[in-house]
Amino acid sequence: MFIDSAHIYIKAGDGGDGSVSFRREKYVANGGPDGGDGGKGGNIVFQADNNLRTLVDFKYKRKYVADSGQKGSGANCSGRNGKDTIIKVPRGTIIRDSASKGLIADLIENKQEIIIAKGGKGGKGNQHFATATRQIPTFARAGIEGEEVEVDLELKVLADVGLIGMPNVGKSTLLSIISKAKPKIANYHFTTLQPNLGVVKIGEGTSFTVADIPGLIEGAHEGLGLGHEFLKHIERTKILVHLIDLSGSEGRDPIEDFEKINLELEQYSEKLSGKLQIIVANKTDLIYDNDIIDGFTKEMKNKGYEVFAISAATTKGVNELFNRVSEIVDSIEDDFSLEEVHEVKYIKKDEKLFTIKKENRIYIIEGQWVKRIFKSINTDSYDALKYFQRVLKQKGVISELEKMGIEENETVKIEDFEFDYIK
Repeated sequence: MFIDSAHIYIKAGDGGDGSVSFRREKYVANGGPDGGDGGKGGNIVFQADNNLRTLVDFKYKRKYVADSGQKGSGANCSGRNGKDTIIKVPRGTIIRDSASKGLIADLIENKQEIIIAKGGKGGKGNQHFATATRQIPTFARAGIEGEEVEVDLELKVLADVGLIGMPNVGKSTLLSIISKAKPKIANYHFTTLQPNLGVVKIGEGTSFTVADIPGLIEGAHEGLGLGHEFLKHIERTKILVHLIDLSGSEGRDPIEDFEKINLELEQYSEKLSGKLQIIVANKTDLIYDNDIIDGFTKEMKNKGYEVFAISAATTKGVNELFNRVSEIVDSIEDDFSLEEVHEVKYIKKDEKLFTIKKENRIYIIEGQWVKRIFKSINTDSYDALKYFQRVLKQKGVISELEKMGIEENETVKIEDFEFDYIK
Protein backbone atom coordinates (compact mmCIF):
# COMPACT_ATOMS: atom_id res chain seq x y z
CA MET A 1 0.00 0.00 0.00
CA PHE A 2 1.56 3.30 -1.12
CA ILE A 3 0.59 6.01 1.39
CA ASP A 4 2.27 9.40 0.80
CA SER A 5 0.50 11.69 3.29
CA ALA A 6 -0.54 11.55 6.93
CA HIS A 7 -1.78 13.71 9.79
CA ILE A 8 -0.57 12.95 13.32
CA TYR A 9 -0.51 14.40 16.84
CA ILE A 10 2.77 14.52 18.74
CA LYS A 11 3.54 15.53 22.33
CA ALA A 12 6.91 15.72 24.02
CA GLY A 13 7.26 14.52 27.60
CA ASP A 14 6.52 16.81 30.54
CA GLY A 15 9.31 17.79 32.87
CA GLY A 16 9.23 16.11 36.27
CA ASP A 17 8.27 18.17 39.33
CA GLY A 18 10.90 19.36 41.75
CA SER A 19 10.81 17.76 45.20
CA VAL A 20 10.07 19.26 48.60
CA SER A 21 12.30 17.44 51.07
CA PHE A 22 14.43 18.13 54.15
CA ARG A 23 17.49 16.38 55.44
CA ARG A 24 16.93 13.89 58.20
CA GLU A 25 20.15 13.56 60.15
CA LYS A 26 20.86 12.04 63.50
CA TYR A 27 21.05 14.68 66.24
CA VAL A 28 19.85 17.37 63.76
CA ALA A 29 16.29 18.40 64.55
CA ASN A 30 15.60 20.39 61.42
CA GLY A 31 17.88 19.64 58.49
CA GLY A 32 18.03 21.99 55.51
CA PRO A 33 16.09 21.56 52.24
CA ASP A 34 17.41 18.83 49.96
CA GLY A 35 14.63 18.39 47.40
CA GLY A 36 16.05 17.28 44.02
CA ASP A 37 15.14 18.61 40.58
CA GLY A 38 12.72 16.89 38.24
CA GLY A 39 13.99 15.17 35.10
CA LYS A 40 13.62 16.63 31.60
CA GLY A 41 10.82 15.31 29.40
CA GLY A 42 11.69 13.29 26.30
CA ASN A 43 11.76 14.94 22.88
CA ILE A 44 9.84 13.91 19.78
CA VAL A 45 12.49 13.27 17.12
CA PHE A 46 11.85 12.54 13.44
CA GLN A 47 14.50 10.51 11.62
CA ALA A 48 14.83 9.79 7.90
CA ASP A 49 15.22 6.06 7.21
CA ASN A 50 16.42 4.76 3.86
CA ASN A 51 14.63 1.45 4.42
CA LEU A 52 11.16 3.02 4.48
CA ARG A 53 9.29 3.82 1.26
CA THR A 54 5.83 4.86 2.40
CA LEU A 55 3.94 6.55 5.25
CA VAL A 56 1.65 3.55 5.72
CA ASP A 57 2.57 3.16 9.42
CA PHE A 58 0.87 6.48 10.18
CA LYS A 59 -2.43 5.21 8.82
CA TYR A 60 -2.78 3.02 11.91
CA LYS A 61 -1.01 5.09 14.57
CA ARG A 62 -1.74 8.80 14.70
CA LYS A 63 -0.68 9.79 18.23
CA TYR A 64 2.87 9.83 19.60
CA VAL A 65 3.74 10.85 23.17
CA ALA A 66 7.26 10.86 24.63
CA ASP A 67 8.14 9.82 28.19
CA SER A 68 7.88 12.42 30.95
CA GLY A 69 10.73 13.14 33.33
CA GLN A 70 10.60 11.65 36.81
CA LYS A 71 9.93 13.74 39.89
CA GLY A 72 12.92 14.74 42.01
CA SER A 73 13.47 13.15 45.40
CA GLY A 74 15.25 13.84 48.68
CA ALA A 75 18.98 13.93 49.27
CA ASN A 76 19.30 16.29 46.28
CA CYS A 77 18.51 13.43 43.89
CA SER A 78 17.31 14.54 40.47
CA GLY A 79 14.62 12.60 38.62
CA ARG A 80 15.44 10.52 35.55
CA ASN A 81 15.08 12.24 32.17
CA GLY A 82 12.32 11.01 29.89
CA LYS A 83 13.37 8.91 26.90
CA ASP A 84 13.15 10.52 23.45
CA THR A 85 10.58 9.10 21.04
CA ILE A 86 12.13 8.60 17.59
CA ILE A 87 9.67 8.53 14.69
CA LYS A 88 11.15 7.07 11.51
CA VAL A 89 9.96 8.32 8.12
CA PRO A 90 11.10 7.74 4.53
CA ARG A 91 13.71 10.01 2.99
CA GLY A 92 11.94 12.85 1.19
CA THR A 93 9.35 13.38 3.93
CA ILE A 94 8.20 16.96 4.47
CA ILE A 95 6.82 17.93 7.88
CA ARG A 96 4.45 20.89 8.26
CA ASP A 97 2.58 22.43 11.16
CA SER A 98 -1.06 21.48 10.55
CA ALA A 99 -2.52 24.75 11.81
CA SER A 100 -0.28 27.25 10.02
CA LYS A 101 1.02 25.00 7.21
CA GLY A 102 4.46 26.36 8.14
CA LEU A 103 7.41 24.23 7.06
CA ILE A 104 9.07 22.45 9.98
CA ALA A 105 11.52 20.14 8.23
CA ASP A 106 12.46 18.52 4.93
CA LEU A 107 14.24 15.25 5.65
CA ILE A 108 16.55 14.35 2.81
CA GLU A 109 19.58 12.42 4.05
CA ASN A 110 19.49 8.94 5.54
CA LYS A 111 19.57 9.11 9.37
CA GLN A 112 18.95 12.87 9.28
CA GLU A 113 17.18 13.89 12.49
CA ILE A 114 15.27 16.89 13.78
CA ILE A 115 13.55 17.56 17.09
CA ILE A 116 9.98 18.61 16.32
CA ALA A 117 8.64 18.87 19.89
CA LYS A 118 10.97 19.57 22.81
CA GLY A 119 10.50 17.95 26.18
CA GLY A 120 9.67 20.19 29.13
CA LYS A 121 12.36 21.19 31.60
CA GLY A 122 12.31 19.60 35.00
CA GLY A 123 11.16 21.71 37.96
CA LYS A 124 13.64 22.84 40.60
CA GLY A 125 13.56 21.24 44.02
CA ASN A 126 13.16 23.26 47.21
CA GLN A 127 16.94 23.23 47.75
CA HIS A 128 17.08 26.16 45.28
CA PHE A 129 14.66 28.37 47.21
CA ALA A 130 16.40 28.61 50.57
CA THR A 131 17.46 32.15 51.54
CA ALA A 132 18.71 33.85 54.67
CA THR A 133 15.13 34.84 55.54
CA ARG A 134 13.45 31.70 54.15
CA GLN A 135 15.45 28.81 55.48
CA ILE A 136 12.69 26.20 55.25
CA PRO A 137 11.07 26.57 51.80
CA THR A 138 8.02 24.35 51.68
CA PHE A 139 7.55 24.56 47.92
CA ALA A 140 9.30 23.44 44.73
CA ARG A 141 8.82 24.32 41.11
CA ALA A 142 6.68 22.12 38.86
CA GLY A 143 8.05 20.69 35.63
CA ILE A 144 7.24 22.45 32.37
CA GLU A 145 4.86 20.70 30.00
CA GLY A 146 6.33 19.28 26.80
CA GLU A 147 5.53 20.87 23.45
CA GLU A 148 2.64 19.43 21.50
CA VAL A 149 1.59 19.97 17.92
CA GLU A 150 -0.36 18.38 15.11
CA VAL A 151 1.70 17.88 11.97
CA ASP A 152 1.09 16.94 8.36
CA LEU A 153 3.52 14.52 6.73
CA GLU A 154 3.99 14.49 2.98
CA LEU A 155 6.28 12.16 1.07
CA LYS A 156 7.89 13.28 -2.16
CA VAL A 157 9.74 10.37 -3.70
CA LEU A 158 13.47 10.92 -4.13
CA ALA A 159 14.15 9.57 -7.62
CA ASP A 160 16.73 10.42 -10.26
CA VAL A 161 14.38 9.97 -13.20
CA GLY A 162 10.69 10.72 -13.63
CA LEU A 163 8.95 8.59 -16.25
CA ILE A 164 5.99 10.53 -17.63
CA GLY A 165 3.51 10.31 -20.47
CA MET A 166 -0.13 9.94 -21.42
CA PRO A 167 -1.98 6.74 -20.45
CA ASN A 168 -1.02 3.62 -22.41
CA VAL A 169 2.12 5.00 -23.99
CA GLY A 170 4.14 1.98 -22.86
CA LYS A 171 5.74 3.05 -19.58
CA SER A 172 4.75 -0.13 -17.77
CA THR A 173 5.95 -2.23 -20.68
CA LEU A 174 9.28 -0.43 -20.66
CA LEU A 175 9.79 -1.07 -16.98
CA SER A 176 8.72 -4.69 -17.27
CA ILE A 177 11.21 -5.15 -20.09
CA ILE A 178 14.19 -3.83 -18.14
CA SER A 179 13.17 -5.94 -15.16
CA LYS A 180 13.73 -9.14 -17.11
CA ALA A 181 17.15 -10.69 -17.77
CA LYS A 182 16.82 -10.87 -21.54
CA PRO A 183 20.06 -11.14 -23.52
CA LYS A 184 19.57 -7.85 -25.32
CA ILE A 185 19.33 -5.95 -22.02
CA ALA A 186 21.21 -8.29 -19.72
CA ASN A 187 23.10 -5.38 -18.13
CA TYR A 188 19.89 -4.01 -16.64
CA HIS A 189 18.13 -5.20 -13.55
CA PHE A 190 14.97 -3.57 -12.28
CA THR A 191 13.81 -4.06 -8.69
CA THR A 192 10.45 -2.78 -7.54
CA LEU A 193 10.79 -1.12 -4.14
CA GLN A 194 7.36 0.48 -3.93
CA PRO A 195 4.55 0.99 -6.42
CA ASN A 196 5.75 3.58 -8.97
CA LEU A 197 9.37 3.49 -7.79
CA GLY A 198 12.22 1.31 -9.00
CA VAL A 199 15.98 1.03 -9.36
CA VAL A 200 17.73 0.45 -12.68
CA LYS A 201 21.19 -1.12 -12.31
CA ILE A 202 23.67 -0.78 -15.15
CA GLY A 203 26.73 -2.94 -14.69
CA GLU A 204 28.58 -3.14 -11.39
CA GLY A 205 28.09 -0.25 -8.97
CA THR A 206 26.08 1.95 -11.35
CA SER A 207 22.37 2.52 -10.82
CA PHE A 208 19.66 5.15 -10.76
CA THR A 209 16.13 5.33 -9.41
CA VAL A 210 13.05 5.77 -11.57
CA ALA A 211 9.67 7.11 -10.46
CA ASP A 212 7.02 5.72 -12.79
CA ILE A 213 4.26 8.32 -12.78
CA PRO A 214 0.85 6.92 -13.75
CA GLY A 215 -0.47 8.23 -17.04
CA LEU A 216 -1.29 11.92 -16.81
CA ILE A 217 -4.41 13.40 -18.30
CA GLU A 218 -5.48 16.89 -19.26
CA GLY A 219 -6.33 18.80 -16.07
CA ALA A 220 -3.93 16.80 -13.89
CA HIS A 221 -2.50 20.00 -12.38
CA GLU A 222 -5.99 20.74 -11.01
CA GLY A 223 -6.27 17.30 -9.44
CA LEU A 224 -8.11 15.51 -12.23
CA GLY A 225 -7.26 11.84 -12.44
CA LEU A 226 -4.44 11.26 -9.97
CA GLY A 227 -3.33 14.87 -10.45
CA HIS A 228 -1.34 16.31 -7.58
CA GLU A 229 -1.04 12.90 -5.94
CA PHE A 230 1.65 11.92 -8.44
CA LEU A 231 2.90 15.13 -10.03
CA LYS A 232 4.56 16.01 -6.71
CA HIS A 233 6.66 12.85 -6.89
CA ILE A 234 8.65 14.10 -9.90
CA GLU A 235 9.46 17.52 -8.43
CA ARG A 236 12.82 16.30 -7.14
CA THR A 237 13.93 14.23 -10.10
CA LYS A 238 17.03 15.20 -12.09
CA ILE A 239 15.48 14.54 -15.49
CA LEU A 240 12.16 13.56 -17.03
CA VAL A 241 11.86 10.76 -19.56
CA HIS A 242 8.79 11.60 -21.62
CA LEU A 243 7.26 8.62 -23.44
CA ILE A 244 5.22 9.30 -26.57
CA ASP A 245 3.12 6.74 -28.45
CA LEU A 246 4.45 7.62 -31.89
CA SER A 247 2.23 5.02 -33.57
CA GLY A 248 -0.94 6.80 -32.47
CA SER A 249 -2.37 3.40 -31.51
CA GLU A 250 -4.72 5.03 -28.97
CA GLY A 251 -6.08 7.44 -31.57
CA ARG A 252 -4.15 10.43 -30.22
CA ASP A 253 -1.76 12.76 -32.03
CA PRO A 254 1.83 12.40 -30.69
CA ILE A 255 2.60 16.13 -30.94
CA GLU A 256 -0.62 17.05 -29.14
CA ASP A 257 0.20 14.51 -26.41
CA PHE A 258 3.61 16.11 -25.95
CA GLU A 259 2.17 19.62 -25.73
CA LYS A 260 -0.63 18.63 -23.31
CA ILE A 261 1.74 16.92 -20.88
CA ASN A 262 4.13 19.87 -20.89
CA LEU A 263 1.25 22.27 -20.34
CA GLU A 264 0.22 20.28 -17.27
CA LEU A 265 3.80 20.41 -15.95
CA GLU A 266 3.98 24.15 -16.56
CA GLN A 267 0.66 24.86 -14.85
CA TYR A 268 1.57 22.69 -11.88
CA SER A 269 5.04 24.05 -11.28
CA GLU A 270 7.44 26.35 -13.14
CA LYS A 271 10.34 24.42 -11.65
CA LEU A 272 8.90 21.12 -12.87
CA SER A 273 8.36 22.38 -16.41
CA GLY A 274 11.96 23.61 -16.52
CA LYS A 275 13.50 20.18 -15.87
CA LEU A 276 15.59 18.51 -18.54
CA GLN A 277 13.48 16.17 -20.68
CA ILE A 278 14.46 13.28 -22.91
CA ILE A 279 11.79 12.45 -25.48
CA VAL A 280 11.20 8.76 -26.13
CA ALA A 281 9.24 7.88 -29.26
CA ASN A 282 7.82 4.46 -28.39
CA LYS A 283 5.97 1.75 -30.31
CA THR A 284 8.12 2.21 -33.42
CA ASP A 285 7.57 -1.49 -34.18
CA LEU A 286 4.05 -0.52 -35.24
CA ILE A 287 5.30 2.13 -37.70
CA TYR A 288 6.16 1.10 -41.24
CA ASP A 289 6.97 4.55 -42.59
CA ASN A 290 10.36 5.78 -41.39
CA ASP A 291 9.42 9.31 -42.49
CA ILE A 292 7.04 9.48 -39.49
CA ILE A 293 9.88 8.66 -37.09
CA ASP A 294 12.30 11.03 -38.84
CA GLY A 295 9.76 13.84 -38.96
CA PHE A 296 8.89 13.58 -35.26
CA THR A 297 12.58 13.34 -34.30
CA LYS A 298 13.44 16.43 -36.34
CA GLU A 299 10.58 18.47 -34.85
CA MET A 300 11.53 17.57 -31.27
CA LYS A 301 15.22 18.30 -31.90
CA ASN A 302 14.23 21.70 -33.31
CA LYS A 303 12.53 22.34 -29.97
CA GLY A 304 15.80 21.53 -28.22
CA TYR A 305 15.09 17.98 -27.04
CA GLU A 306 17.18 14.84 -27.28
CA VAL A 307 15.11 12.07 -28.88
CA PHE A 308 15.28 8.27 -28.73
CA ALA A 309 13.12 6.08 -30.99
CA ILE A 310 12.48 2.75 -29.30
CA SER A 311 10.16 -0.20 -29.14
CA ALA A 312 9.60 -1.28 -25.56
CA ALA A 313 7.80 -4.39 -26.81
CA THR A 314 10.83 -5.60 -28.82
CA THR A 315 13.47 -3.84 -26.66
CA LYS A 316 14.86 -2.02 -29.71
CA GLY A 317 16.76 1.06 -28.61
CA VAL A 318 16.25 0.44 -24.88
CA ASN A 319 19.94 -0.13 -24.12
CA GLU A 320 20.96 3.10 -25.81
CA LEU A 321 18.23 5.03 -23.99
CA PHE A 322 19.12 3.93 -20.48
CA ASN A 323 22.87 4.20 -21.05
CA ARG A 324 22.30 7.82 -22.02
CA VAL A 325 19.98 8.41 -19.06
CA SER A 326 22.65 7.04 -16.74
CA GLU A 327 25.24 9.45 -18.19
CA ILE A 328 22.96 12.42 -17.65
CA VAL A 329 22.01 11.39 -14.12
CA ASP A 330 25.69 11.14 -13.18
CA SER A 331 26.36 14.63 -14.57
CA ILE A 332 23.59 16.43 -12.65
CA GLU A 333 23.79 17.24 -8.96
CA ASP A 334 20.92 16.35 -6.65
CA ASP A 335 18.26 19.03 -6.31
CA PHE A 336 16.21 18.34 -3.22
CA SER A 337 15.32 21.96 -2.49
CA LEU A 338 11.82 22.70 -1.26
CA GLU A 339 10.67 26.30 -1.57
CA GLU A 340 14.38 27.22 -1.45
CA VAL A 341 14.49 25.74 2.07
CA HIS A 342 16.41 22.63 3.15
CA GLU A 343 15.57 22.43 6.84
CA VAL A 344 13.81 25.13 8.85
CA LYS A 345 12.28 24.75 12.28
CA TYR A 346 8.85 26.31 12.34
CA ILE A 347 8.77 28.93 15.07
CA LYS A 348 5.61 28.77 17.12
CA LYS A 349 3.88 31.99 18.06
CA ASP A 350 4.62 33.29 21.54
CA GLU A 351 1.79 32.63 23.95
CA LYS A 352 0.79 35.15 26.60
CA LEU A 353 1.93 34.31 30.11
CA PHE A 354 -1.59 34.78 31.36
CA THR A 355 -5.07 36.04 30.55
CA ILE A 356 -7.65 37.48 32.93
CA LYS A 357 -11.41 37.45 32.48
CA LYS A 358 -14.20 38.57 34.79
CA GLU A 359 -17.27 36.42 35.34
CA ASN A 360 -19.91 37.14 38.00
CA ARG A 361 -17.55 39.48 39.91
CA ILE A 362 -14.84 36.81 39.98
CA TYR A 363 -11.49 37.49 38.29
CA ILE A 364 -10.28 34.31 36.62
CA ILE A 365 -6.58 34.03 35.79
CA GLU A 366 -5.65 31.46 33.15
CA GLY A 367 -2.64 30.39 31.12
CA GLN A 368 -0.05 27.60 31.01
CA TRP A 369 2.52 29.67 32.89
CA VAL A 370 0.09 30.47 35.73
CA LYS A 371 -1.03 26.85 35.86
CA ARG A 372 2.56 25.64 36.10
CA ILE A 373 3.53 28.08 38.85
CA PHE A 374 0.37 27.42 40.84
CA LYS A 375 0.89 23.68 40.58
CA SER A 376 4.18 24.05 42.46
CA ILE A 377 2.67 25.93 45.41
CA ASN A 378 1.54 24.38 48.67
CA THR A 379 -1.53 26.49 49.37
CA ASP A 380 -1.45 25.45 53.03
CA SER A 381 1.95 27.10 53.45
CA TYR A 382 2.03 30.83 54.24
CA ASP A 383 5.64 30.95 53.05
CA ALA A 384 4.72 29.41 49.71
CA LEU A 385 1.76 31.76 49.21
CA LYS A 386 3.98 34.78 49.85
CA TYR A 387 6.38 33.52 47.18
CA PHE A 388 3.49 32.98 44.76
CA GLN A 389 2.16 36.49 45.37
CA ARG A 390 5.58 37.97 44.68
CA VAL A 391 5.86 36.06 41.39
CA LEU A 392 2.40 37.29 40.30
CA LYS A 393 3.46 40.85 41.03
CA GLN A 394 6.76 40.51 39.15
CA LYS A 395 5.03 39.15 36.04
CA GLY A 396 2.43 41.93 35.95
CA VAL A 397 -0.61 39.92 37.04
CA ILE A 398 -1.40 42.22 39.97
CA SER A 399 -1.05 45.40 37.89
CA GLU A 400 -3.33 43.91 35.22
CA LEU A 401 -5.98 43.13 37.86
CA GLU A 402 -5.77 46.74 39.07
CA LYS A 403 -6.15 48.03 35.51
CA MET A 404 -9.33 45.98 35.25
CA GLY A 405 -10.66 47.78 38.35
CA ILE A 406 -10.44 45.06 40.97
CA GLU A 407 -11.55 46.19 44.43
CA GLU A 408 -10.43 45.11 47.88
CA ASN A 409 -11.87 41.72 48.97
CA GLU A 410 -13.09 40.83 45.46
CA THR A 411 -12.49 37.21 44.50
CA VAL A 412 -9.60 35.98 42.34
CA LYS A 413 -9.61 32.43 40.99
CA ILE A 414 -6.69 30.34 39.70
CA GLU A 415 -7.57 26.78 38.77
CA ASP A 416 -9.78 25.57 41.67
CA PHE A 417 -8.23 27.93 44.21
CA GLU A 418 -10.04 31.13 45.19
CA PHE A 419 -8.74 33.96 47.37
CA ASP A 420 -9.65 37.55 48.22
CA TYR A 421 -7.69 40.38 46.72
CA ILE A 422 -5.92 42.48 49.36
CA LYS A 423 -4.06 45.64 48.45
